[in-house]
Amino acid sequence: MRTILNVIWLIFAGIWLAAGYALAGVICCILIITIPFGIASFRIAGYALWPFGRTVVRDPEAGIMSTIGNVIWVLVAGIWLAIGHVLTSIPLFVSIIGIPLGIANLKMIPISLLPLGAKVVDIDR
Repeated sequence: MRTILNVIWLIFAGIWLAAGYALAGVICCILIITIPFGIASFRIAGYALWPFGRTVVRDPEAGIMSTIGNVIWVLVAGIWLAIGHVLTSIPLFVSIIGIPLGIANLKMIPISLLPLGAKVVDIDR
């Protein structure tokens, strides 16, 4: 079932969301100081391509630097990526098949807002 949902997700939302995260990652990797943001953005792009069967967990030992980085991220890119998730989820909720995809899209908003100090792991772990 996960594979079927992931394929449907990839067609209707995953490619567009991953492209947005990849674009944010490329822009962030231009400057040396923002490379951690770029790495986090690329990590989330992979999660946005194939989200079912994986989840996000927070690292309790992330520290103050990830908190400061998350505040900067929200102001620069996070809010726009979260808006992208909301706008992408609206058409998914129109059909019955798209409802789980819309819910998954809304569940990605927290990591789009606060990517530093978060890990994407398989549910089986």
